[in-house]
Amino acid sequence: MGTPEFAVPSLKALIGSGDDVVAVVAQPDKPKGRGHKLTPPPSKVLAEVHNIPVLQPQNIKTDEFLQELKSLKPDLICVTAYGKILPKDVLDLPRYGCINVHASLLPKYRGAAPINWAVVRGEKTTGITTMLMDAGMDTGEMLLKKGIRIVEEDDAGSLSEQLSQIGGELLLQTIADLKEGKWSPVKQNESQATYAPMLKKSDGEIKWDEPAVKIRDLVRGMSPWPGTFTKLGDKILKIYKTRIAEGQGRPGEVIRSDKNTLVVASGDGALEILELQIEGGKRLEIKPFLSGHQIEKGTMFGV
Repeated sequence: MGTPEFAVPSLKALIGSGDDVVAVVAQPDKPKGRGHKLTPPPSKVLAEVHNIPVLQPQNIKTDEFLQELKSLKPDLICVTAYGKILPKDVLDLPRYGCINVHASLLPKYRGAAPINWAVVRGEKTTGITTMLMDAGMDTGEMLLKKGIRIVEEDDAGSLSEQLSQIGGELLLQTIADLKEGKWSPVKQNESQATYAPMLKKSDGEIKWDEPAVKIRDLVRGMSPWPGTFTKLGDKILKIYKTRIAEGQGRPGEVIRSDKNTLVVASGDGALEILELQIEGGKRLEIKPFLSGHQIEKGTMFGV
């Protein structure tokens, strides 16, 4: 069970493992692009290439869907970024239960957007945890973990690519351990639990009175979606890449602007803007952007 691009390496790993993948469950096709054309999720595209049946229920809590799952007689259900909480009837169905590939080092960052919030909150490490699923939100007993460093060049998109590959590898190791009778489930320490709620577009609004480091991490963590933004006069300015710069001024004040450079003061320090997009325009690196848009020193962002 999985839906977005993040789920694809897990499915590829299962297909290549020699085990029988009897079906893939994904969320329904969704309209995309300007034409709102119905587009299948990445997991479905891969499944169809390998002639694996795909189920896309609008509601996973119906008797009809449960009966469909029962008819498949699964020994194990593997879940990677499916996007919906499984009801108890589904959790109880497979002989060996349901295992989840979760993109954090549990019990930290339970929830829908663990990669994004780990970056936003300035974490230096993250990873993958496989766990036995229970009725809670990522509260099940842990099976295997693998951590990686978060480097300054990472954003949520690049980190997601790395973790999705690790997820596929760790899923296969988890299943190999099951076959060898090596599962040793470990309870999560509730006192260490943190949460990573679903992202909203409003989460990407830059608050210039925050420290520059915190704003930089917000930009990284909200990339590629929902992105970060601020006001420039009566228009919205999307900001895609930044780096820490020297200088000081009022939070949101442009303290340097020339043909190649745009630096904005924050509550502590300053940020150099490297890639951005004005409302109604194209996403551009800073030099071509400034050749077409004059931003005076002293201009205030976010007001």
